[in-house]
Amino acid sequence: MSTVVKNQLRVCLLSVKYNIMRAMVNRVAFLMNILFMILNNASFIIQWLILLGLKPEIGGYTLREIMLFWGLAASSYGLANIFFARAFSLPNLIISGKLDSFLVQPKSVLLSVITSATASSAIGDFLYGLAIICAFCFSVQRLLLFLLFAVTGAVIITAFAVLMGSLSFWFVKAEVFGSNMVNSTINFSTYPDGIFDGAARFLLYQVIPVGMAIYRPVHVMISFDLTELLMVLGYAVLLSAAAAFLFYRGLRRYSSSNLMEARI
Repeated sequence: MSTVVKNQLRVCLLSVKYNIMRAMVNRVAFLMNILFMILNNASFIIQWLILLGLKPEIGGYTLREIMLFWGLAASSYGLANIFFARAFSLPNLIISGKLDSFLVQPKSVLLSVITSATASSAIGDFLYGLAIICAFCFSVQRLLLFLLFAVTGAVIITAFAVLMGSLSFWFVKAEVFGSNMVNSTINFSTYPDGIFDGAARFLLYQVIPVGMAIYRPVHVMISFDLTELLMVLGYAVLLSAAAAFLFYRGLRRYSSSNLMEARI
């Protein structure tokens, strides 16, 4: 069993490696994509500096904590799109019948699909998050926790994208709903949870997985709590299992488009 898992992980890492190598064929464009993504993210620091200049705390957080939200959200989203970019376009593959070439490969269909593309600009997201943690609230313990939670955040965001994308096996227009839900996860993750209450807070912790992907991890980094850390790890595992289950359940309903397509 362990050998099978190792082989699957090795194939996935090789897939990501070759995706990045293809993106680097045009090195200028590759580096510019990364640089402009970093600059785009950094522009929002100005927004928060202005807001916090008017009010020293927002939702109970100072600039230091708010930058933790921003940094973790950016790095989690970045890792998700570096390793699993195709998870975010899964509905299109299902609806257009383009999963054929993945069904004949000697590895996990789900892993084969979601690791088949890499967004080069997402490297800028990940690096931006690292720069934020080092610039605003660096400590060795916090950096290690940040790296751990960037991985769990990426897993949770990817699993949620797969869950939403897999609905397209059953519903024709599910891609619109799923896309809105995934985008909501990304958009809300850049704001501190203290500004939400009532129904919005319930939504972010119970329906959209922003709470477990970003909010609870930031709480742990601010004030370490082993129970919350284990909750985040457990949630990442359970959501991934649910996403895999729904995908393979839906795959039974998949209809081929009979496209002649090769994967190299």
